[in-house]
Amino acid sequence: MRKNLYLIIISFSLISCYTYQVKKPLDTTIDNKQDPKRNATIANNTSPQMTSTTAGSQNPNGQQTPIPVNVQEKLTPNKNVKIEVDGKSYKVIVDKWESDSLVVHPVHNAKKTLKFHKNQINAEKIKEKRFSQPIADIITVVAYAGIGVLIYSLIR
Repeated sequence: MRKNLYLIIISFSLISCYTYQVKKPLDTTIDNKQDPKRNATIANNTSPQMTSTTAGSQNPNGQQTPIPVNVQEKLTPNKNVKIEVDGKSYKVIVDKWESDSLVVHPVHNAKKTLKFHKNQINAEKIKEKRFSQPIADIITVVAYAGIGVLIYSLIR
């Protein structure tokens, strides 16, 4: 029993509520099901010439073309990120931009500096370090259950 308890305590000490996640772009599409009355009035107020130009410019599949990601806007100073450079991933903290080069240092080694050109960085795989609420909730529930089991075993 003690071995299992120690194993559980050690495994919980190694779990972190922070994870690296890709920041999702905002969805700018208009949902037609959202407000049918508003959409009907907008359709009635537009001229026939305007509706023909907007209908031709929309994608028939309903999918939008991906918006190009600006690496310099995503990677701002003092941000803790996980980037992929030439197929190799790095967990780094951004220091600054020097023209087209990114100056960073590894998360656990502030003395070492790395420089990457913005064309080397895979913009689609930039992951920011964020707090993960589901993981925190799971840890909380398991901790309360463990405390309950401990109290029950002490009383019994």
